[in-house]
Amino acid sequence: MRSLFFQLNQKMRKFISLLVLTVALGQASFAQVADSVQRHVVLQGAANFRDLGGYKTKDGHEVKWGKVYRSADISKLTDADLQVLRDKHITTDVDFRGHQESAAAPDKLNPNTDYILCPAGSDSLNNSMMKGMMAHKANGDSLITSFYTNTKYLKDRYKPFFDKLINLPDDQSLLFHCTAGKDRTGIGAALFLYSLGVPYNTIVADYTATNYYRKDENVKAIAGMTKMMNIDPDAAKAMMAAKKEYLDATFAAINQQYGSVDNFLKTQIGLTNQQIKTLKAKYLQ
Repeated sequence: MRSLFFQLNQKMRKFISLLVLTVALGQASFAQVADSVQRHVVLQGAANFRDLGGYKTKDGHEVKWGKVYRSADISKLTDADLQVLRDKHITTDVDFRGHQESAAAPDKLNPNTDYILCPAGSDSLNNSMMKGMMAHKANGDSLITSFYTNTKYLKDRYKPFFDKLINLPDDQSLLFHCTAGKDRTGIGAALFLYSLGVPYNTIVADYTATNYYRKDENVKAIAGMTKMMNIDPDAAKAMMAAKKEYLDATFAAINQQYGSVDNFLKTQIGLTNQQIKTLKAKYLQ
């Protein structure tokens, strides 16, 4: 049986391996597993680290591979992980965490990395989340949705991110992250992909894929929340999940306050028509 397997061509062997992995993972879809082979950057010291390349736009272009990466906390990267970042030419790191989070777990970075902290709203967010988790023990959805509908800090959090994207040298790559790589990072990824013309259903698929990439980490986090903080298990699961409804809430809030996401990007993020063209030229093929 073993010899027969290795007689198959490379593509067939990969397909079989993916199929076996899909069955083993149970809840993961085959599409997610197949996509992760190219998208997932496997590191020892970070989870949910993935390439935003390969997504199709409405007008038939494709986001370039190897240019923009999203991740969870990167404070525990190993020397081998840092070599992976060097190999991928990641020279810019945009950190969406607050002052307290970043000070408690500083990013592990290669020398001369262009690091920027975008803490807008994150310190107050962490405090309100702690209070909210205790006050909403049975309603995690409402707590998370309240974060996703809060547009107060979007401009200050994401304008520096887009500035870095626009000015990134063509031979370099950029990484952005928060702690779990789900909420602040998820909205950042959504706005970036939207600015390139990626369809909303694809944006949602990238957002909800965090459930797949953080599967093991979420199990541990939920167990800790229920045991140490006495949070209802269902509420804890809702807090750790990346649900379509959460991202929908952000886009609905932006549309309601600014008229459209395009207008938000123009008036709040400051993207001119020329800058949109620059982004597309840099990150689409």
